[in-house]
Amino acid sequence: MSSAQRHTEPLDVHLIAVREGAAGLEVLLSRRAGNVYAAGCRHLVSGHLDGPWEDMVAALMREAREKARVVIDRADVRAAVTVHHRAPASGARIGVFFEVKRWEGTPEVMEHHGCDAMGWFSFGALPEPMVAYCRAGLDACQAGARMAVHFQEPDDPIAYDRSVDRLVLLPEPAARGAVPDQAVRAFTEQAVGRITEWTDASWAREESRVWRAAGAEGGEWYIKIHQNDRFHHREVDALRSCVSGLGAAAPRLVAADPTLRAVVLTAVGGRTLHGALHPPEQQRLIFHRIGQLAAAIHRSAPPRPAADGLPLGKLERHLAGALPHLAPGDEKFIRATTERAAGLTPLMTVSTHGDFQLRNLRWDETADALYVIDFERSEEGPAVRDFVRLSDAWHGRPDLFQAVMDGYGRRFTPDEEAHLTVLSVLDAVSGISYGAAHDDPELVERGRRTLDRLRAAQRP
Repeated sequence: MSSAQRHTEPLDVHLIAVREGAAGLEVLLSRRAGNVYAAGCRHLVSGHLDGPWEDMVAALMREAREKARVVIDRADVRAAVTVHHRAPASGARIGVFFEVKRWEGTPEVMEHHGCDAMGWFSFGALPEPMVAYCRAGLDACQAGARMAVHFQEPDDPIAYDRSVDRLVLLPEPAARGAVPDQAVRAFTEQAVGRITEWTDASWAREESRVWRAAGAEGGEWYIKIHQNDRFHHREVDALRSCVSGLGAAAPRLVAADPTLRAVVLTAVGGRTLHGALHPPEQQRLIFHRIGQLAAAIHRSAPPRPAADGLPLGKLERHLAGALPHLAPGDEKFIRATTERAAGLTPLMTVSTHGDFQLRNLRWDETADALYVIDFERSEEGPAVRDFVRLSDAWHGRPDLFQAVMDGYGRRFTPDEEAHLTVLSVLDAVSGISYGAAHDDPELVERGRRTLDRLRAAQRP
């Protein structure tokens, strides 16, 4: 190092909301007001991450809700440009700008203490004054750059001034394209006809790749490349069996190629429930539907006796990776809980989704419909397996738990509750271990939160 001082730049997220206006493309800009930095200047809707458990896309979605009252689906967020910025009288920071063309709601000012106006402006006639940092991100995006440096000097104005424009665009390697490879494109077009638009809809965390494809004759499909053969065969088997009985509540398999590990699926509506906000009454309705959907999956085939006991084989390996991140007393609780598993009565097995959580559930408010996606972890198992990750969503909300049970048609038996506790502990330990090894603080936090919740439930 050339200096003893390390960089510790904060991370900002910026929303470039774009719509088609009378004079071409328009961008949403707010006006800063009150006792804030750059009061009176236009700026994008933006903000900071809430903590180490929040990823930058989740932060963008939250800031859009809190500051502009618009709801954005993670699948509609597109990376625009990253800017390394230094303000005239402060330290450096990293700004990640995202472009979004679809959302729910009409943008309006929600935080009046820091903003007094919000409106649409043509890219060809951006308003003044505008924060130079914001203008740098928009100009870099318009130039097609993916990364830029914008280091202002101490005497530079905060507002954009063409005479002291400090924007430097960084060149890129040859473009690789955001479409699947030729073999996958050919497989898709053989199944559904010519595709005119590909949109990468992959989750940032997953190794599976997903694209949304628009057809030349209309229609929309999802193309998924599984990360391994096991996930591919699980999803295909589920889509051909238990999922077919769910009707419009789940995607339909159009085509599958085991060599490519690829599937073409019909598109379902709605927006993910992950991070979504709804009034309490509507939440209860949604959770009632979740219970009904879980029941439909579990009753899609007759139950069968369990062939194996609880999956304890990987506990020691996962525990070794999780130990540095556990709270005092967690290891003792984990071992005591899993040791009791040997005395539990085996449960009957049914068809399960395997990853039944809010991010894989989609709610369409207009159609009053719930959809479930992503069956790559589907397999036979105890029915409570599907409530392991969902139980975090109703924690502290007995009304939501009751709504799920009412929709499911029955409450858990004492044996099922005991199995649910063990399975939740195992899932928490594996999540902490995986999250620590793959630099995923959200998984680590979720696992620790689950252990804390389960331990609290057993205290007198």
